[in-house]
Amino acid sequence: MKNIEYYLKLPYRLEIVPDIHEGGYAASYPELPGCLTCAETLEEVIANALDAKKTWLEAALEDGTPIQEPESIDTYSGQFKLRMPKSLHKQLAEQSKKEGISMNQYCLYLLSQNNALRCV
Repeated sequence: MKNIEYYLKLPYRLEIVPDIHEGGYAASYPELPGCLTCAETLEEVIANALDAKKTWLEAALEDGTPIQEPESIDTYSGQFKLRMPKSLHKQLAEQSKKEGISMNQYCLYLLSQNNALRCV
């Protein structure tokens, strides 16, 4: 049986966002629904988040609530199949040829650029 020490060692993702309306920060663990906290400083919100995670895990273990474990990057193969209109395939193939790279590399470049814009 998995105990609190087991779960506390797992690399749960901590998300911290500034509270632009009231000041301070909010923190949550996406894999642990409802596990969130807030504080005035980054140091405080991190400390509060660690305490909230421990309390959340203890309550889940006591209640018999299923606890999701963090996903590993090993879960993903790095590949997926994509269907597209022939006209788009043609445009991508022509542009990648102009750039002197494979269409896979060109599409990866385009996806990376779009993803970077969304993270700003």
